[in-house]
Amino acid sequence: MTSWRPSAGVQAARTRAALLARIRAYFEAADVLEVDTPALSPFGVTDTQIESLEIPHSLISPQALYLHTSPEFCMKRLLADGYPDIYSVCRVFRDGESGRRHQPEFTMVEWYRQDFGLQQIIDDTLQLIATTLGRESLARDAMRHDYRGLFEAAVGLDPLRAGSEELAVAAGADNDLRAAIGDEKDDWLDLLLSTEIAARFEPGRLTVLYHYPATQAALARLCPGNAEVADRFEVFMGPVELANGYVELTDAREQAERMRRDADDRERRARPLRPADQNLLAALEAGLPPCAGVALGFERLQMIHDNTDDIRDVVSFAFETHA
Repeated sequence: MTSWRPSAGVQAARTRAALLARIRAYFEAADVLEVDTPALSPFGVTDTQIESLEIPHSLISPQALYLHTSPEFCMKRLLADGYPDIYSVCRVFRDGESGRRHQPEFTMVEWYRQDFGLQQIIDDTLQLIATTLGRESLARDAMRHDYRGLFEAAVGLDPLRAGSEELAVAAGADNDLRAAIGDEKDDWLDLLLSTEIAARFEPGRLTVLYHYPATQAALARLCPGNAEVADRFEVFMGPVELANGYVELTDAREQAERMRRDADDRERRARPLRPADQNLLAALEAGLPPCAGVALGFERLQMIHDNTDDIRDVVSFAFETHA
């Protein structure tokens, strides 16, 4: 018989409440407004690195609906309509992610600060993490690395110039791995980042990696001083990614073109096509103010606080399936 008991005890729930209270206090002190956004949308995420959970049929809609993977698109619509700095604490959903560090349903803390540049939003993210964990030294002692420079130092290849074959050799890939990844350069870069770079980050210390390749910009602005890289960053604790952020792309035409390329990429990879969010594009056309945003995985933050490497230790009910 399947156990009915929760996966985590009451102390995990108490800790969760306390950490969320610290997050809300941090934003209140910074005059950042908490907002709420819908979880259901007629639009999915086009990004090939993220899979939406789809509801193909329902009584409420003649078309497919998707559970949001992030509140990002709706939050940008709020900003375009004149909202001030905002944040959200919400449940989000991603298909194909379940394990010691992943759940298909998890809590995301996402926020947007207007007129923030890359270093400002990095500072803000580090301070939020340090304040929430009650360890102020984490922000002060964080390591910061340029993606290209650290990649060259760790792997011996320029990530902007190296081809897929060079990256496969650097990864020590066998025939099965080569067949699985093929000529997808960004997939090779992600693999090497995980196995050869992030795996060596100092345990117990925050590491920031910034200026990702332009091919991994997602919804980020390209760096004004170098269009080969994006004003995007990630924050890690040891090898574990905690947050992903960037200075936001505000150009509607460029965003539409990226979504079109995403669709081409999905078709090439034989992955489901997702309808691009036309409301987001309309909001960008109306005028998204200059801003920077961050998405932070709350359960991973609590895992660090509770000194556990299993996400099931910090959620009341881990993902369940019927046999």
